Amino acid sequence: MSNIFFVETHIFSKSGRLYYFTADFLLMIPQLDRAAQALSPLSPAKTLPLLPAPLAQKYIRLKRVKVNGKGSQRDVRLQLGDILQLYINDEFFEQPREENAFLSVFKPHLDIVYEDENLMLLNKRPGLLCHADEHEKVSTLITHIQAYLYQKKEWNPRDEHSFTPALCNRIDRNTGGIVMAAKNAETLRILNQKIRDREIAKFYLAIVHGRMKPSQGKLEGFLLKDEDRAQVKVFSRPVPGGKSAATLYKTLRTAGGLSLVECELLTGRTHQIRAQFAAAGHPLLGDGKYGRERDNKKYGRSFQALYSYKLAFTFPTDAGLLEYLRGRVFTVEQVDFVAEYFPTGERV
Repeated sequence: MSNIFFVETHIFSKSGRLYYFTADFLLMIPQLDRAAQALSPLSPAKTLPLLPAPLAQKYIRLKRVKVNGKGSQRDVRLQLGDILQLYINDEFFEQPREENAFLSVFKPHLDIVYEDENLMLLNKRPGLLCHADEHEKVSTLITHIQAYLYQKKEWNPRDEHSFTPALCNRIDRNTGGIVMAAKNAETLRILNQKIRDREIAKFYLAIVHGRMKPSQGKLEGFLLKDEDRAQVKVFSRPVPGGKSAATLYKTLRTAGGLSLVECELLTGRTHQIRAQFAAAGHPLLGDGKYGRERDNKKYGRSFQALYSYKLAFTFPTDAGLLEYLRGRVFTVEQVDFVAEYFPTGERV
């Protein structure tokens, strides 16, 4: 048994290469559809690690995979001496890196709340990373955004002055909600400044254990990171290294020992909402880090019930290129845990 072996390589156009293989080296891949599988990232040969298997199949249909100079079908059996020709874009021959991981995404999966020529607002589902980490390189929000814009031909990283689409804010992996993505450098600069100046209001929905007293108010304190435990601690007074944190909240509904609250972040600290409500004696439903496991099991929730469901572009100062967004409010209408835990909850 043998893996695919390169016999000859040469550039045939600016956008692609022509690769020759002979069937002497294709003994383990007797059919074209299996050859296409061997070109996917799952192949032991790793010949084209960035080429998605569905795209390899598409190339066969488009006759960009040829046998002896002619287009062929998936079920054609290769014979000794046959020449398999692959007309594949240059970028698929690169070694996988975080910067080119978008090429491995055949069909981007995005829930687009809003999009124009400058930015995108995406509804990130819980469980999806915003950026790559040491374990996941491809299935991230930014990778799917880049794949989407690349396939729409709005972005080409090979262009000399190309701007790589970038996220303006991040949300924890197990938290869902609206994430802003910039399509150009000026939009990224403006949104980053507006975030720093607190000119973009962020609203969250959360389910907490018990009932907040009073039903609406303001949580304030100082948060200090515990690097060893990957948590933050809440203090009522300033502490060395601590950062001030403030959250407005309003109880919307109550039912079955739980409360649905709307939160507005006045500061943007790590785990701010989760830590502050836990410190107040009302941890978030499903929060294993700051809550109580036995309480979460009772309700069948394994991750925090927290969703960044609304953004308001208040822009009290000039927004330059994005001035047209002044006063706009964008909302995710359907948040799964609201319907699940409060189908007929008592309104407060």
